[in-house]
Amino acid sequence: MKKSLFYIASILVAAAMPSVVMGGILGDNFGLSLRAGYSIGGTSPMGLPPTISSIDAFRLTPSFCVGADASYSTGSCWGIAAGLHLENKAMNTDVTVRSYHMEMNQGATHISGVFTGHVHQEVTEWMLTLPLQATYSVGDKLTLRAGPYVSLLVKKEFKGVASDGYLREGDPTGPRITIGDTPETEAPYEFSDDMNRWQFGVGIGLDWQVFGPLGVTADLNWGLTPVFPKDFKTVEQPLYPVYGTLGARYTF
Repeated sequence: MKKSLFYIASILVAAAMPSVVMGGILGDNFGLSLRAGYSIGGTSPMGLPPTISSIDAFRLTPSFCVGADASYSTGSCWGIAAGLHLENKAMNTDVTVRSYHMEMNQGATHISGVFTGHVHQEVTEWMLTLPLQATYSVGDKLTLRAGPYVSLLVKKEFKGVASDGYLREGDPTGPRITIGDTPETEAPYEFSDDMNRWQFGVGIGLDWQVFGPLGVTADLNWGLTPVFPKDFKTVEQPLYPVYGTLGARYTF
């Protein structure tokens, strides 16, 4: 993993070099900045379905974003910005579900049906993101941004454990299988290989120049494509990544 991160960091530096050259050509209308931030959010259905009874725990995860951005001003308040970001969007939650369709493994046996009980879920997505945004400057210090993004997942993980409940095999009237809370009776699952490699979405944000070249940033990115393909029916609702990021930036 460390070797992969080194390669990705090298890509970010290499991507910034043409921007430096363009800065010399385009002059004061061109800007280059580096950013780093911490993200909070989740990969979830849009709206809490009735099959999810409650969210019992939501744990902070090491979800970071670093990257380089280039911007160009038209000479008025409007402009355009593009970037290359390395992001980690992660989630660690506990939920209680009722009659929720799932597939899992209990020991060496693969079982599927509707589950009622406790679910611990972990999602990790390392990705390279290319945002393209329109910008609007409010005075000399504040810039508003909005536009689409595309992300390529370089590492993905979707796994969890079902426990403290039961599964009706096949459908709600099927045979009942008890799911316990010990390593022998609980039921882990993993769908990492089934996740989409590409993600598309929209983002809004702002940059506030605090002092000299130093500033702060705030972003909200909303995924428009689910993390699993449309033909993936193991998880009954489409799941979308929605994350907010707070960070700092340095402008050259």
